[in-house]
Amino acid sequence: MILEVAILKIKPEDSAKFEAAFLQAEKIVASIPGYVAHELERCIESRGRYHLLIRWESIDAHLVNFRQSPKFQQWRELIGGFFAEPPLVEHYETVTSHRL
Repeated sequence: MILEVAILKIKPEDSAKFEAAFLQAEKIVASIPGYVAHELERCIESRGRYHLLIRWESIDAHLVNFRQSPKFQQWRELIGGFFAEPPLVEHYETVTSHRL
């Protein structure tokens, strides 16, 4: 399993509109083969800063199934206009984990 971590910087005055648009955009990403789960986290200290965490079955599920599909363009049309700068996106694999 792969964790995609995207750091999103949204124009602070557009945060509420971004969050509303994200409710539609998350339906698109959730429909992609290989999607597992996601969370959108809003930073408390820095207004307009979000972390989007998406779990994928594999890196190809993200890079091929999603990024190379027409649905990616739909996703970007819904939320891309809110970005104050391009997102930083990286992929991680689990080294160790523990759940309470």
